Parts: sequence; structure tokens; C-alpha cells
Amino acid sequence: MATPIVMPKQGNTVESVIIVDWKKQIGEAVAVDDVLCEVETDKATMEVPSTAAGVLLATLFAAGDEAPVMETIAWVGEAGEKAPGSGEQDRQGDRETGRQGEGETGRGGDAAPRTVGEDVQSSISNLSISNLSISQSPISQSPISNFQSPVSPRARHLAERKGVDAAALAGSGPGGRVIERDVQAAISAQPKLTPVAKAMVAEGGFAVPAQGSGPGGRVTSRDLRKEEETRRQGETLGATMPADAAAQSHNLTISQSPISNLTPPEIEIIPVKGVRKVIAERMLQSLQTTAQLTLNASADARALQALRKRLKESPEAMELRGVTINDLLLFAVARTLPVFPNLNALFTGAEIHQHRSVNLGVAVDTPKGLMVPVVRGADVLSLRQLSGEAKRLAAACIGGKITPDELNGGTFTVTNLGAFGVESFTPVLNAPQVAILGVCAIQPKAVQRGEKVKFAPHIGLSLTINHQVVDGAPAARFLQALSQAVASIDLLMAG
Repeated sequence: MATPIVMPKQGNTVESVIIVDWKKQIGEAVAVDDVLCEVETDKATMEVPSTAAGVLLATLFAAGDEAPVMETIAWVGEAGEKAPGSGEQDRQGDRETGRQGEGETGRGGDAAPRTVGEDVQSSISNLSISNLSISQSPISQSPISNFQSPVSPRARHLAERKGVDAAALAGSGPGGRVIERDVQAAISAQPKLTPVAKAMVAEGGFAVPAQGSGPGGRVTSRDLRKEEETRRQGETLGATMPADAAAQSHNLTISQSPISNLTPPEIEIIPVKGVRKVIAERMLQSLQTTAQLTLNASADARALQALRKRLKESPEAMELRGVTINDLLLFAVARTLPVFPNLNALFTGAEIHQHRSVNLGVAVDTPKGLMVPVVRGADVLSLRQLSGEAKRLAAACIGGKITPDELNGGTFTVTNLGAFGVESFTPVLNAPQVAILGVCAIQPKAVQRGEKVKFAPHIGLSLTINHQVVDGAPAARFLQALSQAVASIDLLMAG
């Protein structure tokens, strides 16, 4: 018996996910816990395992589709078994419907009285197939031909749900009937729209291009044009372009493209999907919707380096040998932020939500791209606890085991590029957060003591703020306090 595979719940705030890629194909053997597909939320990409063993009979969503959580996405069963709602069942229903129709018309006088409209429909149904198949026949272009190409209930339901005009499709079922696979093919051929673009099209009056400017060719709101404007442009183009030039315009465009002249080894096309697509969309949205300002400072790192050396040489039983410079910076940030609640905040556009607890986002570089897990209640954790939790979350991100809840709820983010020798940079806000700290490399800096100048190691700090919410002076005071905390990290720990 076929077993449904249900999209598991992906955290408390996730209502639906995007199917990125199917790892198993229909007809392929599947074991329990085998990865069936890869899905993405607004923050991360995750793998969905199979909860049953057997053969993958059917997938109910294609790559790129939005799948609600706690709904069936696939069927697994025995080889040769048909999944509920499969195309074969649709075809069997079509054949039964056809036989029932033939029986009713064959009863002649036994049938119930019919209206004039029913007589017309019956006459049309008895027309020879050869007449209907002639392309020049006016009957084939008439709305009456819809009687000859009915739509199966399952196909009609899918078409209504996906916004497809089933009546306009060419049916592949018996007698030209439109069945579910015809609607699925039409859905696959449609251009992908962003939610905003989809809402605009639903209101009417917009023409959808075959391909958009968004990631993976997705149509955005900027790509949509008013239907009247598109019609006028088409008329103008047709009036001004010579016939032979219009016929060759497509070929000219392709032949003159520099990309088309490249041989395959010279270019690699990488689809923008998964975590990379999420990063691209969120970073662009962050820069477009916030007023970002970056302040740069540095902190004396002598106490930081000395403490790191002592921890590395501490007794193994204390479990402090693994504490890194980055962990010490996280500790200093978590202890300083409560004094500056205006930076430990979220901005919704209409309200500022200041948080008492510091939920510290820690940027992690993974093979799939940047992820920002959240250390919750970082302001009350000990150095050992904070270090352990940060390492656990980083390992989960790198191993693909992070959960959506562990990526949500951050109030402030720290991103560290110091290991790469970066002296200063402009971190991009992790909206709706209002501040993010970039940690830079430790470099010698000239320091004047009385009349003498000597060099001391300093660590660079780059703070980006949302200037809609945070002014420059409060941000500078936070950087000053943080620099003092780093310079006296040993005293900060004692407190």
C-alpha cells in the first residue's frame, strides 16, 4: 500500500517551503531516512528524509514549487504500484466516463427528455473526428469545441489552484480530454513569479514576460508591464520595423551575443538557488530598505591575546582550551549590549522593538553559503557556555543539520573576517536588526604614551547601523564602550 510522505514542520514560524531539488527520481528505490528532496525556507536550506521504504511512486510538487508544511509531497510504495491520484487512475476514470457516455447515447428512447441545448451538444459529439481535426475548420476555433475536450475533475481542481486556464489546454486523454498531466505540463511551462508579481497579476491588467530579471529567471514586479503599454509597444515596433528585419531580429540578437560565442569550457552556468538565492534576496532587500552607515574603530588587543594564551594552557578539566579570540569578542559584545538597548533592537518600519535579552547572531561560513545561527540569552552565558553553543551551532550549519528555529530570533549579529587579514569592511545589516558588528584582523598600531610612540596590537571593529533608528553618536558610544571592554577583557570576566 502506498505511503504518503508529508512535508515535516520546519520550525514554529515556517508555513511553507520551496522545493529546491528532488534527490530521488520516480521509480527509484528509497529507504527510510534517505534524502528525498532539498527544501528552503527564507533563511536556510534543509533536507527532507523519507519516512517509508520502497519505491518513489510520485512527487506532487516540482522543483521550484512552494509546498505547505504538513501536506503530502510524495508517495512511496511497492514497485508497480500506482500512487493515489496518479495519471493512470485519471486515465482509467476517463475511460469509464467515456463508456458511460456511450451507454447513455445508445439507449435512444429510454433516455430522459433532453433540452434543445442538449440536442445540439449531442449532435456535436457525433461529428466525425476527421472533421474536427481539420485545422481550417471553424468548428475547431469555436467555443463549442470545449464540449469535445472536457476537463477531468482532478485536472480542473489543480488548474483552479494554480491559476491555469484548463479549457485552453490541448488534452492528451481519451477524446482529447484534459487530464492532470496536461495541467502539470502547463504549470511547468509557466514563468516563475515572485509573490509581489503574482499578486499584481492576480489583480489583472499586467502582461507576464517569458523570463524575468530575478534569480533563476523569476519574474519580479519590475518586469511586469501594463497590457495596454505592451500592446502599444508591439504596434509601434511592427509599424517601424521592416518585415525582413523583424523576421531576422531574433536570430541577430542571438548571433551577436558575446556569450553565445563562448565555447562550453569558457563559461559555467550556475543556477541561483538554495542558500545562495536566499542570501542574494536578503542582502539586496537589506540595502534597499535601510539607511546603512558604518563606523570603524579599533581596540587594544594585548589583554585579549594574553587571556587567549592563558586559556589555551589551562587545565583540560576546565574545558577552556578551545576558547578562541572570536569567542572572547562574542562575550564582550554580549556583556556590553545590555547597556545600549537601542542597538539590541529590531525595526519593523513602524515600530522599534528593543530587547532586554541578547540573542546573538553569529555569521558562519559554510559550503552552501553564509548562515547566521543565534546564541540565545548570550548576555547570561558564561564564557565556556557561550563558546560551546557557538561551536555547536556552527557545526550544525556546516553539516546541514541546523534547524529554522536556530536561525531565527537574533537581535544583533557579529561577523568575523579577521582570520583572512581584513583590516576593515562594511558588514551588511541582517534586517530587521538595526546593527551588526564586523570583527577585523589584529594589526600593530602606533600608540603615543607621553612623548614616546610605540606599537601595540589592535583589533579592528566595524559597526554598521540602520541610521533610520540609530544615530551616529549612540553608535560611537557603543563602539567606545566595546573597545574598552575588549582592552580589559580579563576584568570584564571577573565582573
